[in-house]
Amino acid sequence: MAAVGRFLRQVARRGRLVLILGLVTGLLAPGLAQMLGPWLPHLIVILLFLNAYRVGHAALFRGMALEGGTIALVLVLQLVLPLAILLAFAFAGFQAVPVATVLVLMTAAPSVTAAPSLAIMMGHDPAQTFRLLIFGTALLPVTILPVFLLSPDLGDLTATLISALKLLAAIWLTTLVAFGLRRSLTPDLGREGTQTLDGVIAIMLAIIVVGLMSALGPTLRDAPFVVVRWLSVAVAANLGLQLATFYTLRALGLAEMAVPAAIVAGNRNAALFLIALPAANTGPLLIFLACYQIPMYLTPFLMARVYRRTD
Repeated sequence: MAAVGRFLRQVARRGRLVLILGLVTGLLAPGLAQMLGPWLPHLIVILLFLNAYRVGHAALFRGMALEGGTIALVLVLQLVLPLAILLAFAFAGFQAVPVATVLVLMTAAPSVTAAPSLAIMMGHDPAQTFRLLIFGTALLPVTILPVFLLSPDLGDLTATLISALKLLAAIWLTTLVAFGLRRSLTPDLGREGTQTLDGVIAIMLAIIVVGLMSALGPTLRDAPFVVVRWLSVAVAANLGLQLATFYTLRALGLAEMAVPAAIVAGNRNAALFLIALPAANTGPLLIFLACYQIPMYLTPFLMARVYRRTD
């Protein structure tokens, strides 16, 4: 067991490289990616459990003084931003183009479950990122209403609400179980325990990204230029939102919220809306989501230096 612990702590120290290995494996081993695809929902729940266990209820509730700021950020990221994008495309006469639909849906979505893990890999406390995930998911049934009502082409609002409520129930149930076990089993993880758990989280992220690459390999082989176009959109949307959010919050004197909000701003659970989309829009979103994993899982590698800024 001691040797396993040492190995996992080494993995944690090289977490960013482990993610890149997962991305490359997913692209080069499409058979493995296809095999993992059906297990992705289960793997994501496990990742959520691990993040909740690492954060613990004590760290979560210590930050509840920031609750008002967290809710305000969620409203800006999940309501104000998609409405602004929707109105901008409508004003330009491009409301019905696939890229408009995809960007509106992306920005209307809550944080990805992996966001706290990305914060860990860049050396930041995941507690605030986890709070944004929790509150963003909880508020989604409210924030999504104006977005869908102003753009009926986005799909079935009822299906989206049902999907959002299922996601909310899954997140809260998993979180409560993780908090309860953490409190009873290891109330104080300690430095080594935390690093060991970080190693497990890094491996789980790498496995998940292999599965998420399952849709990209065949498209890259059959229509490479389509992939290049959607990859450009995904990189610009993900990293652009991260940079804009980070520097805006720092300029406003909200440096404490800048990193967690930036990570969440660029990394959203847009797959939530697949169930609600009309068939005509599902294809572009699937390709976008596959491309979207690349900047998402390269975030610790690409953004760590930016997020270390203190000036």
